[in-house]
This record gives sequence, structure tokens and C-alpha cells, in this order.
Amino acid sequence: MARPVVGIIGNSYLMNDQYPTHAGGTMNSDAVSNVSDCLPLLIPADPRYVSVDELLEVCDGFLLTGGRPNVHPEEYGEPATEAHGEFDRARDAITLPLVRACAERGQPFFGICRGFQEVNVALGGTLYPEIRDLPGRQNHRMPPDGTLEEKFALRHVVKMTEGGVFHRLLGAAEVMTNTLHGQGIKTLGENVVIDGHAPDGTPEAIYVKDAPGFTLSVQWHPEWDAANDPVSRPLFQAFGRAVHAWAEGNEAARFQRTA
Repeated sequence: MARPVVGIIGNSYLMNDQYPTHAGGTMNSDAVSNVSDCLPLLIPADPRYVSVDELLEVCDGFLLTGGRPNVHPEEYGEPATEAHGEFDRARDAITLPLVRACAERGQPFFGICRGFQEVNVALGGTLYPEIRDLPGRQNHRMPPDGTLEEKFALRHVVKMTEGGVFHRLLGAAEVMTNTLHGQGIKTLGENVVIDGHAPDGTPEAIYVKDAPGFTLSVQWHPEWDAANDPVSRPLFQAFGRAVHAWAEGNEAARFQRTA
């Protein structure tokens, strides 16, 4: 029997500074295939090529990946500044309505880094352009130098809500994460619940209250070494169970809402 399909949201790149491509990190496909036990399908996130309705029919779940470009601040009613960095309006045009549709339908999605931010914006929330510029906040950005292992090394604790969704799933109220991001949540979207914080107060784990499906999103990068990491593995396994349940039409087995 064919495995259920997870649409992996791709990012736009210029290869060799001249050849336009849609690409996705191998580690995303590895986590989806080998930990979630689903078929990874790279999505060119551009409304010129795909529509949200088509994606909802073809895919059983979605991985909202990280990416260098940020959600354009016009999507949450603010002007763009230099601090907001690069943008990908084509991806915005696909992922934001896709999140809203999935949250309503109960179709599973798992948000990572930019994907975490997309979930909040899609549901009406706003973002800070640069966390490290806020009083009392740490620099959460990826180190510019070093090997991949050094860049994706565990950086700080995330403290989960006692008895909350992430606490129950991970079996721990505090976990070490490899958080790597510049932006962060400013105001919450409708029904978005913060379920984990960094030591400096930055939101790091969220879900959508009252959504009928899997809506967990994290600000760190669980796709790195997902098969072996004790925090990443249960997240991708739970996502996989939700995707399988959606594909099978099994309402009872879907990730249950918590509040």
C-alpha cells in the first residue's frame, strides 16, 4: 500500500546566481520518509504553478519548512523595513491560505521556523522583525560559520506548559533545542496557543486551539537528525500518525485537540 503524501513546502533559490529553482532540504525529506513514514513530495510554493485546492486534494498533510525569506509584513498590516530582511511573496500566497484551510478541515500540518511564523500570521498574528533587537532577548540566529553539525547544535532549553500538548507528547517539561531564527511572534493569531518558551520569553512552540487536526509548530529545527534526537523523533512520529489517520479517514485516530 502506498504511503500517505506529505507536501513539503519548497523555497525559491537562484542556483549559481542565475538559474531559478524550487528546493527543499534533504533533512526534511528524510524526517518525513523515515520518521513520519510518509511519502515526501516537494511543493513549488508559487500560485503560478499550484493552487491551495489542488494541494489539499493531492497531499494528506503538509510540512511548513524553514527558509531564509520572511513572511512579508504587509500580510499582517505593517510596512516593510530593512530589518525584515528578504521576502518570498509567492510562498506567502500559498502557505497562508493553506494553513487556514488545514486548520479548518483538520488536515495535518507541522510548522518549522518560518512555517511556525506562517501559522501565526495566517491566523491574524504579527511578528517582530528582529528578536535580538528587543530588550532582554537573546540572539537566536544561526551562527554564520562552522560545520552543519555546529550550526544545528542544541542551543537552549524550551520550557513547555505543564501538562500541555508538548509536555505530554515529549514526556518532559523542558527540552533542549537547536533554535535558529531572526523573527518571532509579537501578537498571537486567533486561537494560537503558546505552549513553550525560550529562557528569554521568546515563544518557541505553538498549536491552534480547537482545530480538529494536528497543528503543532516549533521555532526550532527538529528535521535535523530527526531519527535520533529524543525531541525531534516524537514530533515527527506524532505528525506521521496524524497524516496516516487523515489518509485513512480515521477520525478517532487523528491528533485530538486539547482545548
